[in-house]
Amino acid sequence: MPSRVFDKSVTAGWYTVIVLLFAYVLSFVDRIIMSLLVVPIKADLNATDTQMGLLMGLAFAIFYTLVGIPIARLSDVKSRKFIVSAAILLWSLMTAACGLAKSFFQLFLARVGVGVGEAALSPAAYSIIADSFPKEKLGRAISVYQSGALFGGGLAFIIGSKVIHYIMQSDAAVLPLIGPVQAWQMAFVLVGLPGVFMALMMLTVREPSRTGIGKDLAEFVSIKEAVSFIRKKWKVYLSIFFGFAILATPITSTITWLPTYLQRVHGMSVAESGQDLGLILFFLSSSGVFFGGWLVDYLNRKRYKDSYFRIGLICTILPVPLTLLVTTLSNLDTTMLLLCPWIFLISMPIAIGPIALQAITPNQLRAQITAVYMLFLNLITALLGPTGIGFITDYLFQDEGAIGQSMMVVNLISAPLAFTALSFGLYHYNKN
Repeated sequence: MPSRVFDKSVTAGWYTVIVLLFAYVLSFVDRIIMSLLVVPIKADLNATDTQMGLLMGLAFAIFYTLVGIPIARLSDVKSRKFIVSAAILLWSLMTAACGLAKSFFQLFLARVGVGVGEAALSPAAYSIIADSFPKEKLGRAISVYQSGALFGGGLAFIIGSKVIHYIMQSDAAVLPLIGPVQAWQMAFVLVGLPGVFMALMMLTVREPSRTGIGKDLAEFVSIKEAVSFIRKKWKVYLSIFFGFAILATPITSTITWLPTYLQRVHGMSVAESGQDLGLILFFLSSSGVFFGGWLVDYLNRKRYKDSYFRIGLICTILPVPLTLLVTTLSNLDTTMLLLCPWIFLISMPIAIGPIALQAITPNQLRAQITAVYMLFLNLITALLGPTGIGFITDYLFQDEGAIGQSMMVVNLISAPLAFTALSFGLYHYNKN
């Protein structure tokens, strides 16, 4: 690819990253607030763990399958900041709509709508960031943005648990034109509405000039041309799609099911589980993501061009001993102590897949390739994590108290699968 020419200052680039970081934080607050509300939603809607897993996982994956790639195609040729702004507004309104649902089906449909946050936000965001920084600084920039998922997760648990605790201690809420609503419904309304302000804030970001444009591709790439380009490097792309998506399963299972595990098995309240897990995610998960991005930049400076795969392979091995223990011990203090290094380690690879894709993909295809990656990411993590854990608990163990064992099984299965995929990618990446 040609050398990058950046028409923005460092300050402008980092302002863009910070605004996108806040948007990503908000998307995760809206997305995972449900994991704190499993118990009251199950009771009110008479749902099973499998159904709750569908709400927390597959509802998002369905949206990716339907519209993720078409939106990303627009991001490769149209204004990315306007696309992100519209996406923020839509997912925020749909989060508030979750608070109006009166059945499992209605809540499922609303959660599909919330999925637009992941479908439209990240492909456009990665493309904007890649055009705002030189390659040697891209790892840190993307890792800062990606840490928003875990900052958002931490804030969702910390703030959400307090909001939920306050609502549950208060008298029944009454919404204008709607009437009385349950505490869990009010929680969705409260966390969804701030997105209107965030959508306006996104419009203050300046659209960067597109860089890294592949000369062997037209300005607007057709689907046929995109497929032809990917086919040349399909083994490397497929390895990244599968390997790093599978590596995200442990952190996904943590965000979706660990609060329920702490409440069911260790007797913690919603407020206690949310606050403790939120603090760990806020500090250790976000720092793990940033450390992974920094490590990529460091190895790149040392001329390890395959650093993405090397670090990914390390991340499949290091957490395994802790995975065996962290959701299976009876002592709460030991569990919380082990959670700290475990969450740091499973968070390290989260930003590495997107970093690798931006580095090896020409500008005309970045958002579309990222959308394909996000499709794999959400389908795989939804099936293995939220849905898989709920299914195993309901139909294999047939015991709600075995939720910790279900998490361990799924997280252990993910390690060798990711190792195999990334080893395949490492070989073919170095072969090219």
